[in-house]
Amino acid sequence: MDDEKLRSQIGVNIASRRKQAGLTQAGLAEKLNYSDKAISKWERGESIPDVVTLIQLAQLFRVTVNDLLAAPGQQPEQGMPLQQDTEKTVEKFAKRKANKNIILSLSSVLVWFVALLVFVMLSSFGIPHAWLPFAYAIPANAIVLLSLRCAWHEYRWNRELISAIVWGALLSAHLTLLTLFHFNMWKLYLLGIPGQAAIFLWFRLFTPARKKENADG
Repeated sequence: MDDEKLRSQIGVNIASRRKQAGLTQAGLAEKLNYSDKAISKWERGESIPDVVTLIQLAQLFRVTVNDLLAAPGQQPEQGMPLQQDTEKTVEKFAKRKANKNIILSLSSVLVWFVALLVFVMLSSFGIPHAWLPFAYAIPANAIVLLSLRCAWHEYRWNRELISAIVWGALLSAHLTLLTLFHFNMWKLYLLGIPGQAAIFLWFRLFTPARKKENADG
């Protein structure tokens, strides 16, 4: 079974089950903490939910994951080839999810390794405040994770990552001014308040609950 055909039949099944449940795309998106655009893409067969989301959809619609993966009008128990395709598909997406998590973890390890390396070099030469690189690693790590997740079109944790970048940058700037110039510029943190408000409002703008519900896509 090719990927395009699989995406198409999963999309048809999601749309059918959603309508049977009396949900709009926006309503379903709100329950899954996704955007209605993501739901629309699934139903058009342009993208596919990950394994965890498929399980959530199955639980929400009170069906099995196999029901969502089966060809429309065909029951999963009608033949072994379909069952085998289902198992292979689940394994495929589970492996893809696991690989992404490994990449994210390795990226974080690399960021903190660089910070540790700089710390070791600075401290070896007796340079004071050699621990500062660890403060800069906080926003740097968030930037790396945000970039990777955006490249994969995964946006569920973007708000938290952007917040970490903002507050991590302010923390780094404050500690730098305090330790190197003995200038306690604690008021820098006040900049984070409107920054955090802007982040909240920006993401709230795209929350399905705040948007008009799309009747059927």
